[in-house]
Amino acid sequence: MCVSLGPAEFSGTTLYMGRVHHPEHGLVHVLGYQNTAVNRADGPNAMLLHLPARGMTQDNFLEVGRSSDVLERMVEAVRPRSVAAGGMAWMGWEQPTRGVQVFEHDIYTVLLASDPTELPAALDRVPAHKRPALAPELMRFYAERYPGYAMAVCCFDNTEAAQAKPLLMWYPPLDPEVLTAPALDAHTGRPPGMAGRVPVDHWVLYGSDEAPAGWGEPVGHSPAMRHRLRGFLPDQVRGEQFSGLLPNGDFALTHAELLAGGRPGRVGAPVER
Repeated sequence: MCVSLGPAEFSGTTLYMGRVHHPEHGLVHVLGYQNTAVNRADGPNAMLLHLPARGMTQDNFLEVGRSSDVLERMVEAVRPRSVAAGGMAWMGWEQPTRGVQVFEHDIYTVLLASDPTELPAALDRVPAHKRPALAPELMRFYAERYPGYAMAVCCFDNTEAAQAKPLLMWYPPLDPEVLTAPALDAHTGRPPGMAGRVPVDHWVLYGSDEAPAGWGEPVGHSPAMRHRLRGFLPDQVRGEQFSGLLPNGDFALTHAELLAGGRPGRVGAPVER
């Protein structure tokens, strides 16, 4: 389940949303994202991720290195006590960097912008074999429905769809008290439909460095994990498995709800901040 620029099948999605007081960057949110992708487009495709971030650059994307099982280890930590959910209630430092940044990350060529409407003009900076079509009306949808959000377009070709390592990124959040994981669903290259329900197949994991001992399940991180990556990840997590049909939207959880043992709910696209 995600937004793609062409036909694709995404299954086994794992999302992690966390909050941490980092010794260098201060209070930040961390997003982890991984799925199994089958590209059904005739050529290049891309995943779109909208992020409630106050400015992002290439440095906000974390290299997982040999720890490509980092999200799998979190799922294994919570799997014995998780409960499948067929539906949930419908809920909600400097200026953002301007312009479009283009860089390579794992299998992806990433376009990153604070204004989604600037993205189509930057497509010629993507290698031709990874360059998908990018409908201006889709970018306007994000600009209107998610004002102030950063937008990452992760471009891949049809031979790489199933080879991606998990995406992990950190950012100064627009709202430090609300953790959000992008989970809109649309695979046509057009704006997502916000009415009705969509099928989900998700693990949603969450954690905080303010959670007390015994709050969640301990995570057995790989001994080979890079020190920089380890500084953004929790010692313990909680999580839920979601399946069935849910309203189209993101997963969200306030930090207070997280500490109190709450569960993530679904939140539709905001139209104003």
